[in-house]
Amino acid sequence: MTEALLPDARRGAALVRRPGARLGDGLTTHIDRLPVDAGLAARQWEDYVAAFHDNGWPTIEVARADDLPDAPFVEDTAVVVGDLAVIARPGAAERRPETAGAEVVLTGLGYRIERITGPGTLDGGDVLKLGSTFFVGLGGRTNDEGIHQLSSLVAPMGVEVVPVRVSRALHLKSSLTALPDGTVLGHLPVMDQPELIPNLEAVPERNGWRVVLLGDDRLLISSSAPRTSALLERKGYRLVRVDISEFEKREASVTCLSVRLRGAAPHS
Repeated sequence: MTEALLPDARRGAALVRRPGARLGDGLTTHIDRLPVDAGLAARQWEDYVAAFHDNGWPTIEVARADDLPDAPFVEDTAVVVGDLAVIARPGAAERRPETAGAEVVLTGLGYRIERITGPGTLDGGDVLKLGSTFFVGLGGRTNDEGIHQLSSLVAPMGVEVVPVRVSRALHLKSSLTALPDGTVLGHLPVMDQPELIPNLEAVPERNGWRVVLLGDDRLLISSSAPRTSALLERKGYRLVRVDISEFEKREASVTCLSVRLRGAAPHS
């Protein structure tokens, strides 16, 4: 583990997974393929993890999987709500072995485990949580059956699931990100159904502008989105900037590299 699960982690921790030397072999769908510097990516990942620690978030590390190039994009492996962890079934078959490591950790933390099963597919990056609603991308990685299964699993917890078509981006969260005040930032040119998203505000950049919430007024954001960063600072947010350029070459953002656990599970 990057850091032991401390008592304070009951108020929040982040699940992360260290990149391996084969990161450059990861999948790309909607962007040109560029070479990845694995050594630089490793240093950028350490800085990303340090940003969580510096802002009061312990991290819990899923076992490294050098044979799975996309493994550091741990967001896609699970959807966590309350004491329930829904283990995903990624739409790309070669990514399905990634979920086992995340399940081991989440089980050890005491979460109730449910799984998306075939023929359903679901990537965690397609799930945008907004209050008691999950907006779920329906597209290349997540299908109708996966959305139906997720809806059945979270409905008893008072969560409504709203499908949103995705065809011009890898995941729904490649086009949307949520702020603490309920505003949803989106890049309109890659959105199929913007009319379904409440409190939507357009962002000026295609890449790098997604955020991870570190606190009521603190946001983690890539250093590759200066115009969106300026917009957020005008709104009064304090920004924590990280360089994740090597991961962005594989269609990733700051959200892809972690799963935030808003308090440890009751039995941990």
